[in-house]
Amino acid sequence: MTNHKKPNRLIAEKSPYLLQHAFQPVDWYPWGEEAFAKARREDKPVFVSIGYSTCHWCHVMARESFEDEEVAQLLNAHFVSIKLDREERPDIDAIYMSVCQALTGHGGWPLSVFLTPDQKPFYAGTYFPKESRYGQPGFLDVLGTVASAYHKQKEEINRSGDKIIHTLKQMKADHAPIKEDIIDNAFSAFQTGFDPLYGGFGEAPKFPAPHQLLFLLRYGRWYENRRAVEMVETTLEGIANGGIHDHIGGGFARYATDRKWLVPHFEKMLYDQAMLMLAYTEAWQVTGNPRWPRIVERIHQYVVRNMQDEKGGFYSAEDADSEGVEGKFYLWTPQDIASALGEEKARFYCHVYGITEKGNYKSANIPNRISRSLTETAQEQGMTVAELEKKLDVLNEKLFQVREKRVRPHKDDKILTSWNALMIAALATAGRIFKEKKYVDTAQQAFHFIENTMWRKDELFARYRDGDVNIQGYLDDYAFLMWACDALYEATWQADYVVKMKETADRMIARFWDEAHFGFFLNQADSGLVLRPKEVYDGALPSGNSVAAMMLLKLARRTGKMDYEAFVDKMFQAFGTEINSYPMGYAWFLSAYMLGRKGTKELVILTDEKTDEPLAGVLNNVYLPEVIPLVGRSADLYRIASYTKDFTLVNHKTTYYLCEHFACRKPTNNADEVIKVLTT
Repeated sequence: MTNHKKPNRLIAEKSPYLLQHAFQPVDWYPWGEEAFAKARREDKPVFVSIGYSTCHWCHVMARESFEDEEVAQLLNAHFVSIKLDREERPDIDAIYMSVCQALTGHGGWPLSVFLTPDQKPFYAGTYFPKESRYGQPGFLDVLGTVASAYHKQKEEINRSGDKIIHTLKQMKADHAPIKEDIIDNAFSAFQTGFDPLYGGFGEAPKFPAPHQLLFLLRYGRWYENRRAVEMVETTLEGIANGGIHDHIGGGFARYATDRKWLVPHFEKMLYDQAMLMLAYTEAWQVTGNPRWPRIVERIHQYVVRNMQDEKGGFYSAEDADSEGVEGKFYLWTPQDIASALGEEKARFYCHVYGITEKGNYKSANIPNRISRSLTETAQEQGMTVAELEKKLDVLNEKLFQVREKRVRPHKDDKILTSWNALMIAALATAGRIFKEKKYVDTAQQAFHFIENTMWRKDELFARYRDGDVNIQGYLDDYAFLMWACDALYEATWQADYVVKMKETADRMIARFWDEAHFGFFLNQADSGLVLRPKEVYDGALPSGNSVAAMMLLKLARRTGKMDYEAFVDKMFQAFGTEINSYPMGYAWFLSAYMLGRKGTKELVILTDEKTDEPLAGVLNNVYLPEVIPLVGRSADLYRIASYTKDFTLVNHKTTYYLCEHFACRKPTNNADEVIKVLTT
């Protein structure tokens, strides 16, 4: 490993990921014309390394290869090398990840791609060890082979690059309507892949994928399928019990490497906290599980304590590694516990959380409750579950204080509009449903940060760090911000949020809509890339197209502006080729599709001057994702939904107007009658 002192060009960047590579001997360039001009001038291939600052295997490849003088000399002599933060440039990442998956059958980060000087890809992979091992080519060998092939087979490489780009463009242009039986097919696929013992879907590694759970909750309600809800319950219980859940500090790691959710990939992403908060919140509405509000509260504590900027925005992630060791910050031995709690309490704690001398991870322990339920432990101890939880809270707080003295993992402190919007939506939703004002206050504080910092006139920007606002907003930024506005409106009934949602939708449509083939592009038209990616796959978080479909549908039904729904109908006609082949991968898009098919119920609650707590507050206890409420006095309602101009109070009291299937019931003052209609 080198002790390189002279910085390269990355030292002028704001991305924490690029800055991690600023003192390496590789002559790195940020993505831009300077790098490609040099490649054209010197007739060299371009090596693009894509990752993010909390990526464990990115760190490994950096230590093995990018800090190594031998590798650096080879890269500097024969390539123009570009470092890219995938979280800052998801558009570039999406293009070349598609290439990697097409060429190798898999993807991931670090993503390693070789391009011609005009950005055409001809070879791709993910992590390469420095030297070849276990049948995996070493990075040195790859560099030598690629450099030689580029000069000896240049025409073939250019043809190959053209063919790859052409194929990707054709794939994005190919569209068909969604099949009629797609919803049942999706549910059948979830059933087939479900792990009945620990929850989750498919083999290890296991990702929480909360948007899949949100789909199943909706399927359970709209198709009266209890099995769908049971799969959600089992999965959320498994995740909550596992080591993927930080029992001491709150929050969740990105994924588990095993079936039981025991061993996490220890990095913590902001979007996972947001999506899991939504899943536990909605699941509580369905099941009433008393454990779920506690988990939501711990997520809130974690993000406010560890992830919130002083101005209200949220940072992106915390690393898996500390002091160069994966998971070191989170691991415990029985001796550590005894030192913190004393022998007697330590024995109890270790019994509850599965901490042993042998260990469950690298001779140490990840606290978990996989093998012993709270109910069983409470019975053993002769106490109620509530008493047990209170006792464990005290012990975990003591361990938290001890852990805070350790060297913390690296924090990626850039603020992304899209991920912040997800967190805002989750907090506002949880605040509404659990009647926790502090959640809504936190959400509004973050929203004000986005509104005051990330907008420049009518342009939304994607990234803020260290006082610098930069990078034109992507589809996800606009679509997710619509979600934040929608959730804040339902939490506060402030009409301004619907106005902002409509403005954001209009700008999103103007910047990203594909008039020829429908759907929304990920980036704006002037990006200068080899193609405009269009993402609908719901991976670690829902795609921008999925969220746009859901939010445009809700906006249309809430405001009566059905032009918005016309875009959604076209999306349902455009993405069938992808979705029909693998419906599990498009759970949030199919949630929007289900909502459109099963139908919404528009509930207008016209309040009098004295009403502060309308029926909508009561309905928060009931899971009704099809209900789209509009609440307020006449002037507020007319401002955001002109169709309400003739709505008047009946008997000078709060009046309920309920519409479904494009027909409205007779207005009534009887809240119980409305609840009965909505819940049966």
